[in-house]
Amino acid sequence: MNLHGKDIKIFTANANPSLAQRIASGLGLPLGESEVSRFSDGEIAINIKESIRGSDVFVVQSTSSPVNENLMELLVMIDAFKRASAGGITAVIPYYGYARQDRKAKARDPISARLVADLITVAGADRMLTMDLHSPQIQGFFDIPVDHLQGVTILAPYFRDVFGTNNLICVSPDIGSVTRARTFAQRIGTGMAIIDKRRQRANSSEVMNIIGDVKDKRVVIVDDVIDTAGTLCNAAKALVEIGGASEVYASATHGVLSGAAIERIQESYIKEIVLLDTINIPDEKLISKIKVLDTAGLFAQAIDRIYSDKPVSPLFV
Repeated sequence: MNLHGKDIKIFTANANPSLAQRIASGLGLPLGESEVSRFSDGEIAINIKESIRGSDVFVVQSTSSPVNENLMELLVMIDAFKRASAGGITAVIPYYGYARQDRKAKARDPISARLVADLITVAGADRMLTMDLHSPQIQGFFDIPVDHLQGVTILAPYFRDVFGTNNLICVSPDIGSVTRARTFAQRIGTGMAIIDKRRQRANSSEVMNIIGDVKDKRVVIVDDVIDTAGTLCNAAKALVEIGGASEVYASATHGVLSGAAIERIQESYIKEIVLLDTINIPDEKLISKIKVLDTAGLFAQAIDRIYSDKPVSPLFV
C-alpha cells in the first residue's frame, strides 16, 4: 500500500506481534505476510510471503526475553529483506536489549550494546526506531540514523490526568535517572526528589538517603526499566518508612519483570506501576498493580513523519 507516495510495509517477528498489528492499523496498512519459525534443530526459519522489492520495510521486534532468540530473529529477518531487494529497512525496536551493557564497569567487560548495534547494521538495517534507550549515548554506537522516542510523552500525561499536581512529587530512583525524572516532573508541573543508593552487586541495591521532601506526599518513582524490581521496591520502602510518603506509584517504559519481580511488586508498598507495551507482558504477570499503556499510536506517528520527510521532534512536545 502506498503512503505519501512510497510503498511501505510493516512486518513483525515473534516478540511484539500485537503491537506491530496496532502500528500497521494506525497507519492504515495491513501487516506484512511472513512467518518466523524454527527448523527441527532450532535454527530460525524465515518465510516472507509477499514481494518487498523496492519497498520501505519496517520490522517490529523488541529484543526482550528470550533476548538472544528475539535478537537472532531480527537479524535473520533483516538479512532476508536485504536479499529480497527491499528499498529501505528500518528496525523498529521498542525495547533494545543489552542496552545496560553500555560501558566497561570493570576490567575485561564487553560493551555488548555496541556489539548489538554493529550486528543490526551489518545485517542490513538502514535505520533504527526505538524508545528510551537506557543511555541516550547508545545512539552513537550506530553508523545508521537512530530515531529515539520518549516514553514520557505517554506516561506523564497519564499521571497528570489521573492525579493532577496537588501533593504529587516525582522521584528518581538513583542519580543516573535524574534527567529522566526531571523531564517527567516538568511535564506534570511538579517537584522532584532523588534517592541516593549504593549497589552492592548486580540486580540488588541498598537505599542510603532521600534527597528532597516526600513527607505526606503522593510519590511517583520514574525509571526506564523495571527488571527484578529489587531497586524499585527498596526505594518504595524507603520513601514510606524513612521519607514518610503517603502513597507510592511507579512509572517505567520497559517492563522486563524477570526473576521474582512480580512477587516483590505484589508485596511492596507500591499501589500501581504504569508501564508501556514495548515488551509483551504475559497474562500471568499482569497483576492488579500493573497497568500497561499503548505505544502503537506514537510509533505509527513516528513512521508517518519519517517517511513523509517531516520532523519527528513535534512528537516530543
